Amino acid sequence: MKIPFFKYQGTGNDFVIIDNRTAIFPKGDTALVEQLCNRRLGVGADGLILLQERKGYDFEMIYYNSDGRISSMCGNGGRCISAFAKKLGIIDKHCSFLAIDGDHEATVDDENWVELKMQDVKFGERGEDYCVLDTGSPHYVIFVEDLDDVNVVENGKAIRYSATYKKEGINVNFVEKRKEEILVATYERGVEDETLSCGTGVTACAIAHYMEKPTKEDTKVAVKTKGGDLEVRFKPKGDDGVSDVWLCGKATLVFEGVVG
Repeated sequence: MKIPFFKYQGTGNDFVIIDNRTAIFPKGDTALVEQLCNRRLGVGADGLILLQERKGYDFEMIYYNSDGRISSMCGNGGRCISAFAKKLGIIDKHCSFLAIDGDHEATVDDENWVELKMQDVKFGERGEDYCVLDTGSPHYVIFVEDLDDVNVVENGKAIRYSATYKKEGINVNFVEKRKEEILVATYERGVEDETLSCGTGVTACAIAHYMEKPTKEDTKVAVKTKGGDLEVRFKPKGDDGVSDVWLCGKATLVFEGVVG
């Protein structure tokens, strides 16, 4: 069977996206997902996303990591599928959709600037130079002096496969604080490598940065990744978390094709 696909990227985080409203994709075929995401033998992507019909929503998002397994929420994937839904004519400028972690909404302008509403986030475990947060996916955030001096893959893998996190896995983010922004690099579980950007990771890093000097004001954090610039906005929610969390940035179509 011929399966049309669309390759999207959001700050370098890239995805194969398939319109699966007619159930053309075999959802249980993890080997096919892994093959399509393979950068040498397939299309190449950090993950694969299915857009499906879901009653009460504009669509449903099913996300697979590049290892073929269904995974937790992907922020940049959520931005990309929202832009894809606009391209398909399913939505105009606003959408509501269901993902593995619950309801989301997004706005997409004519320049494919996408603002995605994430789940509320509770503050998690904190140490001297790190914290652990769940922003739809679990993230370990560690602050460093100079991001250029960090071996993201080596150090990220050491934390991800440590005794504490080996079974379930965790994404590992390294953050350098600048005056007007933070710099972020992420090792992603499931991809098992550094990615150019990670939406839930960027969200976790922005909130971790806020946790160091919390205020009662609405907050906006500029974030620079190796794949481009993002913005995270949120509001304080008591002393234990934040609400009204938005992940914002461009999401663009790279190319489209057919497999099979």
